Amino acid sequence: MARTKVGVIGTGFIGPAHVEALRRLGNVDVAALAESSKELAQSKAEALGIEKYYGDYKQLLKDSDITSVHICSPNYLHYEMARAALEAGKHVVCEKPLAISVAEAEELVELADKKDLVNAVNFNIRYYPLMRQVRTMVQKGDLGQVFAVQGSYLQDWLFHPTDYNWRLEPEQSGQSRAIADIGSHWMDLIEYVTGQQIREVCADFATFFKTREKPLKPIETYAGKVLSPEDYKAVPINTEDYATVLLGFENGGRGVVTVNQVAAGRKNRLYFEIDGSKQAVAWESETPNQIWIGKRDGNNEIMMRDPSLVYPEAMKLIDYPGGHNEGFPDTFKQLAREVYAYIAGDRSAEPTFPTFKDGLREMVLCEAIMDSSKKRAWVKVR
Repeated sequence: MARTKVGVIGTGFIGPAHVEALRRLGNVDVAALAESSKELAQSKAEALGIEKYYGDYKQLLKDSDITSVHICSPNYLHYEMARAALEAGKHVVCEKPLAISVAEAEELVELADKKDLVNAVNFNIRYYPLMRQVRTMVQKGDLGQVFAVQGSYLQDWLFHPTDYNWRLEPEQSGQSRAIADIGSHWMDLIEYVTGQQIREVCADFATFFKTREKPLKPIETYAGKVLSPEDYKAVPINTEDYATVLLGFENGGRGVVTVNQVAAGRKNRLYFEIDGSKQAVAWESETPNQIWIGKRDGNNEIMMRDPSLVYPEAMKLIDYPGGHNEGFPDTFKQLAREVYAYIAGDRSAEPTFPTFKDGLREMVLCEAIMDSSKKRAWVKVR
């Protein structure tokens, strides 16, 4: 079997998740990584058991053995790195957001099409098996007409004023934080499972910590470390901790989503409920192996992630029997499996995985939401 050699750029919180997922595929080798310095690259390569490492991602792109690149760097570097990788003839899997502006994302979509290279954005939440089940239920008419969607994405990793990360800095993460970082996942998932696009938005933003204490020493995302008071300096915060967005869908349906990164006790909880004309369905990411099915004229149900119960379309994302739970790391594996099957197979069909076009779609939505927040008015999504 031909094996694909992959390079990973960026090894903070999310890079190692990509490395682990790729190794589980069986036909992909993580052959190299790149970091911001040779010393850091060497340290990460030794920790992850990767033979080749580079202190400059451009050197990785010159490696002729590498046919595909995973970009796991801070947001502001995504456009630059994805563009360089495409120009070097590499297939690209990019963390979201694809870029920090619609114009940059549009350029990447156009370049990927021109180069005829496989491109993907890591909207991994689509790959919980029950998300494929919900999508299929909607497609088969089990829910009837989608009337309304409500939900949230809640985290507490920025709960304290001393919690800090590069995502708080617009120069590195873009002008939106909570919406672009986690709201984009929720909106991509909802459009995916309902098959309905969001056509208009009305947003309300809030920044609860106007200043935060920035550490003068590095702390990795979710590391939970605490420094001494003298190790911090106060900096102003200009991106949102919280947002609520009213949504109008193309079929006339309505929705609302709240995102909040200072919600105590919520570690990483994405939740939605879809209310249809026949029945409703709800799911949350912290209990990902079950969905709730709501009925007016019968008993409500809890459906478990079990290959013997789901539609065949969802079975493709299940590798273990019922009762043997699958979770967050498995979503990376399943997305990567579809990407690399596509790279190795017939590429004439439309990809089943999220592509740069989906990344562009989220940029368009995020910019409309930011515009709505500034105007304090409904804004149409172009």
